[in-house]
Amino acid sequence: MSSHWPIRRPTENAALRSLGRSARPLPGVPALMAALIVANRAADRHGANLAAHRVVRVAEGVTE
Repeated sequence: MSSHWPIRRPTENAALRSLGRSARPLPGVPALMAALIVANRAADRHGANLAAHRVVRVAEGVTE
């Protein structure tokens, strides 16, 4: 055992904050449209809503 016990681990909130600081590129419109079609065929309303909003964001050039 080392003197560094316990090992500090970030909490969920800290991990989410660190993710929010980095910009992630969105996939292209064809990939998002394919995801939208798959979500519609699977009757996944939440997934379809997310995919549709992301298509609009990419088409408008908005980054996350």
